[in-house]
Amino acid sequence: MKAYLCVGEYSSVPYLIQGLETRVYCMEELCYCLKENAFLLDRTLMNDELLGWIRTRCGLPDLADFLDPMVHRQGSLSTYVSAILQYVGLYEADVIRQVEQILRRGASLSSLEKRKEQIDYLVKKKKYLAAIRGYDGLLLRWEEFGEKGLSVSGEELKAGIYHNKGVAYARLMLYEQAGDSFLSAYRITGNEEEYLCFLATKRLSLPERQYVSFASGEMEHYELTLELEKKMEELQKEFLLQPEMLMIRQRQAYRDAGDERSYHEEGENMTRMLKNSYRQSVGE
Repeated sequence: MKAYLCVGEYSSVPYLIQGLETRVYCMEELCYCLKENAFLLDRTLMNDELLGWIRTRCGLPDLADFLDPMVHRQGSLSTYVSAILQYVGLYEADVIRQVEQILRRGASLSSLEKRKEQIDYLVKKKKYLAAIRGYDGLLLRWEEFGEKGLSVSGEELKAGIYHNKGVAYARLMLYEQAGDSFLSAYRITGNEEEYLCFLATKRLSLPERQYVSFASGEMEHYELTLELEKKMEELQKEFLLQPEMLMIRQRQAYRDAGDERSYHEEGENMTRMLKNSYRQSVGE
């Protein structure tokens, strides 16, 4: 069992790591975020605000002084992050070298590509509203900068933005907006998977009779409508085995058995779980 001596003071005021939308309160938390999210970091991390937080809130003026020239003389991001990790000493040398390698590889990505990775991370963390705003801003930046410095084609990047924006909308059950995003991605790439996602939003948002009417007019994509129905059947079977559905079944069993106390307790548990999930999905 290892014991670690904390470096610096525990700050009462957190530092918000831009892009990750993560707040840290001490150097160890900062180092953990830098190590775990190295592929998402960019030069926005190199700023006077972080130096001031390290200097005054964490009580480490010597580290802030050491980092200052890197911030103001355009030092490399990998050297900057490595200096922080080495000073705090939370990780072994081989781990720090791995982080440096990740940062060097990421340096080949354009600012737009790097920003997309950061916003994609918000989707994975279920921060859907923040992600949608991020994708909207990224699309505006794409229109401004075009394909300058991209390691992939601009159309590929733009389609990826629209697709992931559609995913974020779909997770919020805003299927009309999700469908618009998937359709935009399809119009760029012609990829049938994008159109399948668009059809799925129609399947989920329209009453059955209206969807049947809509699908009957999709002769060009008839095979995709059949594929979607097959996927829907598979997902329905999987849904019956999900924890949420098992909770509903258990609650129904309590009701049928006349166990009102357990029935209401299970209802409260379900409500609490759904509230927490919703708060997480719309949180900043």
